[in-house]
Amino acid sequence: MLEASALTKDFGETRAVADVSFDVHPGEVVGLLGANGAGKTTAIRMLLGLLAPTSGSAHLLGAPPSLRSRRELGYVPQGLGLYQELTVAENLAFAAQAYGGQPAELTGALADAADRQLNGVPLGMQRQLAFLCALQHSPKVLVLDEPTSGVDPLARARLWDTVREQADNGVAVLVTTHYMQEARQCDRLLLMSRGAVVGRGSEADIVGDTRVVLVETVAWQRAFAALDEAGLPVTLAGTAVRVVGVTPERVAQVLGEAGVDGRPLQATATIDERMVLLAMAPSTT
Repeated sequence: MLEASALTKDFGETRAVADVSFDVHPGEVVGLLGANGAGKTTAIRMLLGLLAPTSGSAHLLGAPPSLRSRRELGYVPQGLGLYQELTVAENLAFAAQAYGGQPAELTGALADAADRQLNGVPLGMQRQLAFLCALQHSPKVLVLDEPTSGVDPLARARLWDTVREQADNGVAVLVTTHYMQEARQCDRLLLMSRGAVVGRGSEADIVGDTRVVLVETVAWQRAFAALDEAGLPVTLAGTAVRVVGVTPERVAQVLGEAGVDGRPLQATATIDERMVLLAMAPSTT
């Protein structure tokens, strides 16, 4: 349903996407992960024919993307693709007409805001509207670029229920997200860093043997402050201090110099920490 083959995009001397290949099949949800600037949105825009690649090829529904094949596409871009000067109902009607269908029924808060101009509607509600616009023509392919950013947890859960329902009905879904709990709902994951796909498969496949230094101490606040002041990539998980990309010996040295009791141990990293480690690595492109 979607296929990227060696997609590459240069903007002047900057390579935004480098030799990216992946596919999405009917009935599966593929999660595209990566830090801001990793190249996810640029890759999506090439895949949908909205941006010409420097090299490589993209296929939508088995052929190069075209106006005809995009009629089978539901797309929620980062910028939502809505018109701020139109009302909620007018945006829905415009999207339906563009795809040759009838507007979906507005319910709940969206129905209450039907006659409000979009620039006066909260961002979370705008995202719900963009999602509805993408689904109302029953697409075969659904591409969602951070669709739940700014949406409250309950609305986010409902949106993901709809995503899974679409996949169960045979729709191919590609989604980018910064929420790891959402990533775990995907059937497969792709991790991008600096324009390239650097990991694929399950969460365990992507993390691999990446390790993190874990410090459990009653003086966790002092430990965190000392490691942060030393310039180490430190995070908190509850009161557990976690440091990625350094050795336990280095962490012990910093803690010792700060007079903090705590024995550094190694543990399995998370996807977030894997992304931090990749961002720290010297660029090879």
